[in-house]
Amino acid sequence: MKSKESGKVRYAYGVATALLLGGTAFSLATGQAGAQVAQNAPGTSALAPRGAPMSFADLAAKLQPAVVNISTKQRVPVRTQADPFEQFFRQFDPSQQGGNDNSQGSGSGSGGGSSSGGAQPRTREAGSLGSGFIISPDGYVVTNNHLIQGVNGTGTVDTVTVITTDRREYPARIVGRDETSDLALLKIEGRNLPFVQWGDSTKARVGDWVLAIGNPYGLGGTVTAGIISALHRGITGVGAYDRYIQTDAAINMGNSGGPMFDLNGNVIGINSALISPTGASVGIGLAIPAEAAKPVIDALMRGQRPSRGYLGVSLQPVDEDLAPALGIPKDTGELVRSVVPGAPGAKAGLVQGDVIVKVNGQQVTPDQTVSYLVANTNVGSRIPLEIIRSGRRATVTVQVAERPTEEQLAKISGGDSGTQGGTGPSATTPQRALGLSLAPLTPDLARAANLPPGAHGVIITTIDPNSNAAEQGLQRGDLITSVNNQAVNSPAQVIAAVDAARKAGRSSVLLLVQRGATPGVFVGIDITGK
Repeated sequence: MKSKESGKVRYAYGVATALLLGGTAFSLATGQAGAQVAQNAPGTSALAPRGAPMSFADLAAKLQPAVVNISTKQRVPVRTQADPFEQFFRQFDPSQQGGNDNSQGSGSGSGGGSSSGGAQPRTREAGSLGSGFIISPDGYVVTNNHLIQGVNGTGTVDTVTVITTDRREYPARIVGRDETSDLALLKIEGRNLPFVQWGDSTKARVGDWVLAIGNPYGLGGTVTAGIISALHRGITGVGAYDRYIQTDAAINMGNSGGPMFDLNGNVIGINSALISPTGASVGIGLAIPAEAAKPVIDALMRGQRPSRGYLGVSLQPVDEDLAPALGIPKDTGELVRSVVPGAPGAKAGLVQGDVIVKVNGQQVTPDQTVSYLVANTNVGSRIPLEIIRSGRRATVTVQVAERPTEEQLAKISGGDSGTQGGTGPSATTPQRALGLSLAPLTPDLARAANLPPGAHGVIITTIDPNSNAAEQGLQRGDLITSVNNQAVNSPAQVIAAVDAARKAGRSSVLLLVQRGATPGVFVGIDITGK
């Protein structure tokens, strides 16, 4: 089974629906109106819990026929090592003797039985096992894209087979797939097939029961149950689809693509990943919520590419290191790391270092990121973005464009963000600030640091291993391009910016740091100690 990995993530599982105890009350007996009472105090007017069902058997029996196993096959090249005895034995092979040593081979000449001299590359058959579910009586099947994607990350597998609970096998056609959301739609030929319906994941609550059915480790028809452990769980920190339902129901390799059901038997999630130090379930499974999955599947069923909003900016969360440097509370919006020239964000006037705090009136939070809000905005609409720039709040209006394909985005991200550069001053003796030895960027230093043409800034020549800059991961050869959103081209400018931040009462400064040809990253450095 091909596993999907993202950082510490590997695979996913599902969730369920139940009622929570909770609520607040005020005491009339004490005479203090509005006084709070413990959430679990006796006599509070919370709804009584429904509790666990006596058995999931009836629900499982009803749902299992619509859950299928996904089996794929693909021929992949095999790396072969050179045979050290080949040249030795060639002198004893009459077919290899004579004036012609056709060492390149054409793949169509004589000697095709030789395993070493032929030009045909060796291949082997690779396969994967996963899960899916039928959503229509005529055979549309939902699963994960990573199950049917080629082993090298491009293209698709050669064949896909759908196996039902009664062991019938159907060849499946790939109707469409969406790498961004990790979803795919298949079609098998059948009539009056058992199918399931989507549920409303927006009504799911932490603590609700969920049921997961899938094909872990090839063991088809496996049913597990658990509760929703968390909602809007982010595991990568980026992207519109980094927003999962977390469950403690057992999810293992092979559960990918399978459904997560609520107790009404509706699909509220698609099991897609798990977090585990071992690769096996430790009670942290992740499912794509139905609210995100259904629009993608609907578009694929219509033969369309899913439409998503796009700003053309790269973002960073405002964490505990960056917040003091920006002078704002932690988790206040997201920091613009770079802006794609000509994209909607650039046309609206967004610049590197802006902090986006609201999108169309909705607050940006770790649970509700800019990527999520923009992706779910209608393409072509004009919306306000509330930003913080140099400590002041402002509003810009942006016309949302359609998000490019993954291939197009990869090409876009390879470019520079387009910050303007100045004329580099002449080289001077390295100066120190923040526990760093700094020097102006010269052509020789730029080549040594593998920096792209046109790079500008101040290069780190040495670093104090006990400094906060070292703790934040800065290294020799890193290029500081700005301090507190002010471009720098000399060590003196860095030192002046740090001194200005101290005089302003700041506890840290915001550096934009570039390493090699990769885009710059904002880093907050503590200035209270050095």
